[in-house]
Amino acid sequence: MSKNRNMVTKRIVIPCRFAYLHCWNPVEQYNGVQKYTIAAVIDKSDQPTVDVVREAIDYVRDNSTQLWGGRIPINLRIPLHDGDEERPDSVAFRNCFYINAKSKEAPQIVDWQVQPITDQEEVYSGCYGKVSLTLYGYNTGGSKGIAAWLGNIQKLGDGEKFARRVNARDEFQTEERG
Repeated sequence: MSKNRNMVTKRIVIPCRFAYLHCWNPVEQYNGVQKYTIAAVIDKSDQPTVDVVREAIDYVRDNSTQLWGGRIPINLRIPLHDGDEERPDSVAFRNCFYINAKSKEAPQIVDWQVQPITDQEEVYSGCYGKVSLTLYGYNTGGSKGIAAWLGNIQKLGDGEKFARRVNARDEFQTEERG
């Protein structure tokens, strides 16, 4: 996060489904920096969670005008995205909103009893749980908006994996050795 001491932030914890989850090892971003990432997927019917996210965005927006030259930019970028509009071909994002969050620091990953999870196979894209996010305003390279910093992850349940990889047993059959 920024070193600006006047930065306005709002921390929230939201229930969601995990997608594009890189919580065990960071991935390289466009600028070469390694970050841990998640797309927190929120069903559009979960109105209480959607309201919490929108209230946090409004709070940061309304209190970050100093960062943006004294006014709210017309083209302000926000972290809440409509999956039906931005990812129409993805079943995982259908009838959902999502928030992309990143962090240079590894998140703590815990189970429903807040016990650490160390088995990397146990937490994957497709799981259900909660994530802590800190929303903050930014003004970088002419781009102005609100971003989400990834805090910690709590796994609450399993779900169908969001994976492109197909199990080899589903693709091949036993063959005679020649």
